[in-house]
Amino acid sequence: MDRKPKDNWANGEAYERYIGRWSRLVAREFLNWLAVPAGSRWLDVGCGTGALSQTILQLAKPSQIKGIDRSEGFVHFAREQVQDSRVQFDVGDAEVLAEDAGIFNAVVSGLVLNFVPHPERALAEMTRVTQAGGVVGVYVWDYAEGMQLIRHFFDAAIKLDPSAAELDEGPRFPICHPDMLHRFFEATGLRNVEVRPIEAPTIFRDFDDYWSPFLGGQGPAPSYAMSLSEERRAALREQIRAGLPFNSDGSISLVARAWAARGIR
Repeated sequence: MDRKPKDNWANGEAYERYIGRWSRLVAREFLNWLAVPAGSRWLDVGCGTGALSQTILQLAKPSQIKGIDRSEGFVHFAREQVQDSRVQFDVGDAEVLAEDAGIFNAVVSGLVLNFVPHPERALAEMTRVTQAGGVVGVYVWDYAEGMQLIRHFFDAAIKLDPSAAELDEGPRFPICHPDMLHRFFEATGLRNVEVRPIEAPTIFRDFDDYWSPFLGGQGPAPSYAMSLSEERRAALREQIRAGLPFNSDGSISLVARAWAARGIR
């Protein structure tokens, strides 16, 4: 690769074009599965652009939501997009939550736990601030198989550049697997632990609709794409195009699968 990229999380608008639109579909089924009572207090850990918090507002009738994220850019974007008196967004660290113990009815995290340096610490903190009988829930992409838009990207990238394998989110994030999630939740002391898949269709109207979000530089795959020279990026683009399942009208029908886990404090 031309230069070693790092995961970049700063531009909320670019992230929404890349992953946010699919995360919102998963969030709806995730919240229906959690079935948290109306009037509950929520904490959204790693709130990002506010997609999960916004869906909580739409579906769960919360009394309060607090969202925290390490990215100042994402927090600023969330504040602009989700303006509701019940919601507060702050910059914060998932591994060292500032909140007191046992004050939330539901503590959730969407597409974040694998990116935290010490996910076991983050999950322990999420459990700590949940009240007895409350729910802790997370969902993460199935990078190894079920997150097809990213799987196609890295399969093509590694064919052209074997060193891209070190950035491949499948082997890089073993926590994004049902058995691993189940063990993490039980090790934290949560009860009645359940893990399930949630799938969302990811339909792209044409190849540009698929490819252009990777040029936003948000996350491992787009960061890698933008680390390449124009010539190598063009070669990657064509390698990906050759492997995608196009429909007769030029659209592309893929699936985004997440693994969701929940447990009771």
